[in-house]
Amino acid sequence: MSEKINEDALQALKIAFTYMPKAIEVTKYEYGDRYQTVLDHIEAVREILLINDVDPEEVYGEINPDNTPNSSY
Repeated sequence: MSEKINEDALQALKIAFTYMPKAIEVTKYEYGDRYQTVLDHIEAVREILLINDVDPEEVYGEINPDNTPNSSY
């Protein structure tokens, strides 16, 4: 899938992404045999965000600006 999605769907994806675990938090201990599937799902969402010109690292701050720490650089 390399086509862009509409703005409402993109906003919904951004919101959902903020509730997903970070890839570094996904371990076999925590997720059992599903850990690779969870990592694959996270990567699929990141890809769609990137296709739509959205930096996945900036999504949380965009969706939750009041709960985001200031940049340290």
